[in-house]
Amino acid sequence: MRLFRLFAVLVALALLGPALAIGVAAAPAGVAGRSLTRAQGTTCPNADYPTETIQIMAPAAPGGGWDTTAREVQAVLQGGIVDESVEVFNVEGAGGTIGLAQMVSDEEGNEHFLMMMGLVMVGAIATNQSEVTLDDVTPIARLIAEFEVIVVPADSEYQTLDDLITAFKADPTAISWGGGSAGGTDHILVGLIAQAVGVDPTKVNYIAHSGGGEALAAILGGQVSAGVSGVGEWQDQIASGELRALAVSGSAASAAATPTAGTPMADAAAGTPTPSVAPTLREQGVDVELANWRGLVAPPGISDEARQCLVSVVEQMHGSDAWQQTLAKYGWQDFFLPGEEFGQFLAEERERIVGTLQALALVE
Repeated sequence: MRLFRLFAVLVALALLGPALAIGVAAAPAGVAGRSLTRAQGTTCPNADYPTETIQIMAPAAPGGGWDTTAREVQAVLQGGIVDESVEVFNVEGAGGTIGLAQMVSDEEGNEHFLMMMGLVMVGAIATNQSEVTLDDVTPIARLIAEFEVIVVPADSEYQTLDDLITAFKADPTAISWGGGSAGGTDHILVGLIAQAVGVDPTKVNYIAHSGGGEALAAILGGQVSAGVSGVGEWQDQIASGELRALAVSGSAASAAATPTAGTPMADAAAGTPTPSVAPTLREQGVDVELANWRGLVAPPGISDEARQCLVSVVEQMHGSDAWQQTLAKYGWQDFFLPGEEFGQFLAEERERIVGTLQALALVE
């Protein structure tokens, strides 16, 4: 049953591949034609907002993509966007659905509360049969898209992607892949790679971890053969030489513009192309491209005034030089979509993903 569930998830995700493969200038189905870079357009009716500390929940373990993005949002907001402090805290488990349920039950009406979330949560709500869904939140803004990177320890026997794929094809179960939650974006990528190189997806040996920090420890400790995560999460370890990057999941154009850790901000912010952390999968003969997206939602029951103020604050953050430098620092793609448009996007994402999972009898 476990193998069937894994196979069904991977097949579903393969069918979703075209919707998930995001180029630098392309938007997913349902938002085609909308600008990904917008000037501030929402006015906060309360000139004194915020009047207390803004809390941001990262519904995963420290060190992962949601945690990293939340803490960068915290830094930029506190750097001149808001006068009050901003706090980040973590609630781990079940693809973010534990944190989602906690926010909905405990923070209803809290006008100074945000939760980081993304593509993984959309699928996790269905596969975990969560009673709390994205219908229960207040959409604030979609922020970024991020490509994935495949890494091995510096002393790994797999010097290149071809070395790893050759071993994977020879004995799939002998290669263990470490990444985030089962059925999440990291898991998606491994499944798509398996299909692309002719490996039976049911033989994928995927080791799920609650966050990027836990996965990193497993890779550096030699507990898994290879690791998969967002480029930004392990960029420092790649730059320091602790990890060897074998491939990224983006397009050739986007990868060429992905700055490595330590790139001077002036160059990165000016758009000067810098060496990618690694060639893309497609450049190395594996026909897979995949990106993840992340955004912010607020609790249910907040006033329309508070919703406008939260959207306005995030729009100001998005338009700041500090946020643009953050995008360059981590190699994140600007994928901004605020307010009601983000709410429409969430509805379309859920319909597409859940519809496919239902067709495969993975969810009712």
